[in-house]
Amino acid sequence: MIEPACGGPAGPGIWRRDADTVVVPPAALPEQNVAPYAITSGLHVPRVPTEWSAHTHRLHELVWVRGGTLTSRVGNRIFTVSEGNGLWMPAGTVHAGRATAGARFYGAFLAPDRTPLAFGEPTAIAMTPLLESLLTHLSHQGLEAGARTRAEAVVFDVLRPSERQFALRLPGDARIDAIAETLLDDPADPRSLEEWARQLDVSDRTITRAFRRSTGLSFAQWRQALRVHRALMLLADGFDVTTVSEVLGYTRPSTFIAAFRRVMGTTPGAFHGAGDSSEEGVPNRVSAVPNC
Repeated sequence: MIEPACGGPAGPGIWRRDADTVVVPPAALPEQNVAPYAITSGLHVPRVPTEWSAHTHRLHELVWVRGGTLTSRVGNRIFTVSEGNGLWMPAGTVHAGRATAGARFYGAFLAPDRTPLAFGEPTAIAMTPLLESLLTHLSHQGLEAGARTRAEAVVFDVLRPSERQFALRLPGDARIDAIAETLLDDPADPRSLEEWARQLDVSDRTITRAFRRSTGLSFAQWRQALRVHRALMLLADGFDVTTVSEVLGYTRPSTFIAAFRRVMGTTPGAFHGAGDSSEEGVPNRVSAVPNC
């Protein structure tokens, strides 16, 4: 069963749904049995933005995408998976997710009793060309048992955490939850720390301490990180830097590029392999961001 969704609150605590998002309940996610193998993998290309309701697997799961993004909610953390990285989900972890339309969504399931790895929590994985090639190889039906065993052994040798573990922690603090929910719904909301303090009838120091205690970041740093998460999705959907900066509330593209670099360590164009030309105000590849 697939349920169309539009408007209303954001999905699993991530973003407001696009107009044509479909929600796939846990019952629509059949558990895969990898026996007698340690690893099984496959590919899915959602034609529309797709959201998976909260669920668990009895197997470890590794997901990655090409030509789009995947966003996953685990407890009070949001993970955004873009090209070049994957997300390891330990067996039994409750998680929800969303993939952008047209993303080539890859998934591998690994039997815990035959997986000599110890990632005890959701972990960003570096999806090297070798690792992707091996997992694609393992998705082929009829692979000879000896070849499969050898390929699985190499997967375990080369599967490594990414240098950047990029996750956004949600506050979960009643004093500032309204701020977080508003910004999740609209990352471009321009209200300052002082304006929020007046609206919530608390001191700006209270807001600052609450953000620091619950997320490890200041209000400004948290909002900046959230905007970068959203930017990754928009850039993967084909929007140019100028459009993304406007949608996220930046007055100039250069300000957005500087903020992106502070969080990700590189520019938006370099991160997506587009080169510097995408950061020089080239004509929009997509004229407007769809709203529901």
